[in-house]
Amino acid sequence: MSTRWNYKVVEVKPKWLSVNPKQVEETLAPLGSMGWQLVSVTQVATSTYLYLKKEV
Repeated sequence: MSTRWNYKVVEVKPKWLSVNPKQVEETLAPLGSMGWQLVSVTQVATSTYLYLKKEV
C-alpha cells in the first residue's frame, strides 16, 4: 500500500519590508505540532510560501 498525503501551502506576508525568520518560526510551530512537515519554500516578491505535507 502506498503512502497518501495531504498538502498545504501557507503564505507568510511581510510585516515591514521583508519576512523575518521569527515570522516563519511562528507560522511553522503550530503546524508542526499538528503533524505538518515542511517540504519546500519559495519567495515571490516580498511574500514567502511554505509548502507542507502530512500523511493521511
